[in-house]
Amino acid sequence: MSTKPFLCLGIESSCDETAAAVVDSDRNILSHIIYSQVPEHQKFGGVVPELAARSHVLAIDDVIRRALNDAGKTVADIDVIAATGGPGLIGGVLVGWMAARGLAQAANKPMIAVNHLEGHALIPRLTDDVRFPYLLLLVTGGNCQILLARGVGDYEIIGQTIDDAIGEAFDKVAKMLGLPYPGGPEIDRLAKLGDPQAYNFPRPLCDKPGCDFSFSGIKTSARMTLNKIARPLTESETYDFCASFQAAATDCVINRLRNAFAIGLPVTALVVAGGVAKNSMLREVLPALAAEYGVKFAAPRLDLCTDNGVMIAWAGIENFKAGNIAPSDFAPKPRWPLA
Repeated sequence: MSTKPFLCLGIESSCDETAAAVVDSDRNILSHIIYSQVPEHQKFGGVVPELAARSHVLAIDDVIRRALNDAGKTVADIDVIAATGGPGLIGGVLVGWMAARGLAQAANKPMIAVNHLEGHALIPRLTDDVRFPYLLLLVTGGNCQILLARGVGDYEIIGQTIDDAIGEAFDKVAKMLGLPYPGGPEIDRLAKLGDPQAYNFPRPLCDKPGCDFSFSGIKTSARMTLNKIARPLTESETYDFCASFQAAATDCVINRLRNAFAIGLPVTALVVAGGVAKNSMLREVLPALAAEYGVKFAAPRLDLCTDNGVMIAWAGIENFKAGNIAPSDFAPKPRWPLA
């Protein structure tokens, strides 16, 4: 029996990145191409779905071609093709899915429909060989959840936001401050220059049992504080504001994770994944928390935190091994819960 690794072409188009990658089943990343639409959406202060879908149409063929070329492969060399099947902006999801479906049908390759959130959830198994079960902090612009990851397709929600996702809260506060889009990374950058105790923002639910999050109160407190000041913040005040907001949000995350560990789940690791996993403060405090509870800590490298084709290709490999081939009538989904 051959032990040759098989190759997966992964295609991602759920929001404002058009991405493709070739990855093999031995955890080698052969190519990793991302076309970012951030410059196109900056003037609007957020992603415009119609513009995003049109940009995906214009970029998708070239991105796939570059991914194959960088890997030194042709479609004939690929063993399985994976594409995001949801959740996301459905116009964009359809662009990537139809491109992948066309390639798969033309080349007679099996097709995997990847849940975009599972792409984030499984990427640490590629980068750090994390073993199931693990505690997963999934933090993105639209999601904030603590999950028990038992296996491919097997997730249990331990806690989730009851209002805003953490990435959404960061972006909205950044907009209040007049910072450029995307706002979360800007808050993180400026926070390094400020005093995290300068402003007293609340820590919602931190005095309550359970593992659910709430970030709406911190966001509202930020707005009320700015309204009370009633003038543009100075440069140093902006640094302090960002540092204080980020510290409050991080404290909430740590508090909820402590409650999750207190349940006594038999986990091998604490994993953080999703776009907000790039946040420098989270990456600074989470390893110590994992060590406190005697488990491994894993986070994707920075270029694999935001949406990318590598995570879709790897999730495609994991699902292919599990026999999860997409039926011919699979329809992409704007909503597709992980658990």
